[in-house]
Amino acid sequence: MLKNKNILLSAVLLPAAMAFAQQNGGMWIPTELNEKEMKDLGMKISAKQIFDPTKPSIKDAVVQFDGGCTAEIISPKGLILTNHHCGYDNIQSHSTVENDLLTNGFWAKNPSEELPNPGVTVDFISDIKEVTAQVLAGTNGLDQKAAQEIINKNIEEVKASLKPESWQRILIKPVYYGNKYYAYIIETYKDIRLVGAPPQSIGKFGSDTDNWVWPRHTGDFSMFRIYADKNNRPAEYSKDNIPYKPKYFLPISIKDKQENDFTFVYGFPGRTTEYLPSIAIEKIMNDTDPARIAVREIALKTLDEKMRTDAETRIKYASKYASVANYWKKWMGEVEGLKKSNALENKRLYEQSLAAKSPELKNSLDELKRLYTEQAPYALNNAYYTELLRNAETLNLANRFLNYSASLEQGKMDDKVLAKFKNELSAFYKDYSGELDAKVTAKLLALYANKVPAQYLPEGFKQNFSDANKNLETIENWSINSIISGRNSLNGATVYTNIDNVFANQNQLVSIIKKDPLISLMASLKEAYLKNADSKYTMLQSQIDAIQKKYMAQLMQADQNRKFFPDANSTMRVTYGKVKGSNPRDGVFYKFQTHLAGVMEKYLPGDYEFDVPKKLIDLYNKKDFGIYKDKTGDVPVAFTATNHTTGGNSGSPALDAYGNLIGLNFDRQWEGTMSDINYDQKYSRNIMVDTKYILFVIDKFADSKWLLNEMKIVK
Repeated sequence: MLKNKNILLSAVLLPAAMAFAQQNGGMWIPTELNEKEMKDLGMKISAKQIFDPTKPSIKDAVVQFDGGCTAEIISPKGLILTNHHCGYDNIQSHSTVENDLLTNGFWAKNPSEELPNPGVTVDFISDIKEVTAQVLAGTNGLDQKAAQEIINKNIEEVKASLKPESWQRILIKPVYYGNKYYAYIIETYKDIRLVGAPPQSIGKFGSDTDNWVWPRHTGDFSMFRIYADKNNRPAEYSKDNIPYKPKYFLPISIKDKQENDFTFVYGFPGRTTEYLPSIAIEKIMNDTDPARIAVREIALKTLDEKMRTDAETRIKYASKYASVANYWKKWMGEVEGLKKSNALENKRLYEQSLAAKSPELKNSLDELKRLYTEQAPYALNNAYYTELLRNAETLNLANRFLNYSASLEQGKMDDKVLAKFKNELSAFYKDYSGELDAKVTAKLLALYANKVPAQYLPEGFKQNFSDANKNLETIENWSINSIISGRNSLNGATVYTNIDNVFANQNQLVSIIKKDPLISLMASLKEAYLKNADSKYTMLQSQIDAIQKKYMAQLMQADQNRKFFPDANSTMRVTYGKVKGSNPRDGVFYKFQTHLAGVMEKYLPGDYEFDVPKKLIDLYNKKDFGIYKDKTGDVPVAFTATNHTTGGNSGSPALDAYGNLIGLNFDRQWEGTMSDINYDQKYSRNIMVDTKYILFVIDKFADSKWLLNEMKIVK
């Protein structure tokens, strides 16, 4: 009888288990690699060679770049490679209309020409330790609030016990929704200099049209160098600093690739939610993703119209536009991919099969369904409100000035806090146009008025702001007469010309901004949101988080056949797979590799997205490819594989079976962007720039052989 019951359960579980089998998916902590499967797929090195805290290993060549991307060391002189889009805001900061590095590219011809980037950092991970027992000690039986107080205290004690060096810091982060904790020993280097970047017609080729799609022909790379003090330790920028001497750097392979070659990607993936219940996926697909898409679509269209006709605006908004567009398009692909991969139904079947074995797990699922359903209207309002403040920058500014006014009246605005606030404002205004954003704000207010139910809005807001054309006139009038937009002056100055003069008499400034209709509008929106939605949304989210933690533990207990990996949380991870093309739709088959010929096929002279530098055209016409062509006689540009990546993996090294660098991760295929929630090997593909194309551009296009001379190239 027992045997028959097990057979029956296996039959019930089989379709769901197949749907959720990670196979060569997953984002693995480097100290807990799925080494057997990696070797079964073709890996020739050991897990110790990938991560070893006691001696040099590949992890010593992989860094988190500027808090949000990944980079890798490719020479014994601290030369690092990351994506063009990861270095984009730094390239932009060095650009002017007269010296446009975004358009023209930049290549230092020697170390003295390398450009400093204040505030940019890279983080090395020197060790990873599991500290679950220490962090959770004394929390059994406590409620969520009391347990968190103990956890916070324990974390500080664990940090102290690890005794970091003076140049190190300890970061302790939870995984599996707080069921486990890991400590990361981090070394942060602060003198990072720009070495080289192709023009955006190479580094951003295809721009927003090609973003998240395949076939791709983007040379998405840039190069920086880490500098250190004379002891090879972190130091603030100084002309006396010297190139960092790494413990390990990556050899670069220019061997031809074959379909089904083993590959792995090493980096700092940002956030995934692979273990959400089906009710959460349903709300993402049907409610919150569509809301965010709608807001960004309007903002992007308005910005694009101006950026295409005005060079100054294009440079000013380049980095922001790319950032907004990135997730706008990703969310669209995510919704489509979740539907196409039947993620919702597969998850429901999986939950049903496990609930049949575990009454406790079933209770958790029922409770999560109740909570998510109750939270849904507040979550939708949260999505619209946060995206409104993210994309209507005039409202964002109004909110900052509201907070400033409150701090001043509460006696919290001392000289230090004021100086910090003015610095933040100056950085904001550098890439802001009050006139352009008045149009964005006007249109987004109409969307907000029409999409959000009246009970969550300020009184009269729906009647007064639902017409975009009327809003354009109203907001422009308010903006042109506003000090916060930078279009009106105070004490003979604007926030652009002399911000100190604007703040010279703070009581006068507060008196004026309190009468500013933009401030009043923002105050009413904020009050309505906080009163009608935020508190309920946050309260329910806290309850969801508590049940999700319990559900995660129950899930791991109930499904003993599944090999679990923790969701991404911006910490160091390894993912692996195979070089592979795809068949995303009926009758559509994609090869795994693109070539320079495809760049020329897409070439549109003078186009914002598909222009091509003359020198690259000449190299192609002459077939001057050097050692960088493959067996087709052309230069490979990009390739796809089944590695499970996400945001934060931008710039991650793609490595071969021997640990050689073969590509630079920069994107995912449109049909598989749902892999943050549901990895599906049929659809999920990461996209990488081929090392052959990177070296070809450095060598033949940029004439920067001095950089190649630093590298170890495997031919």
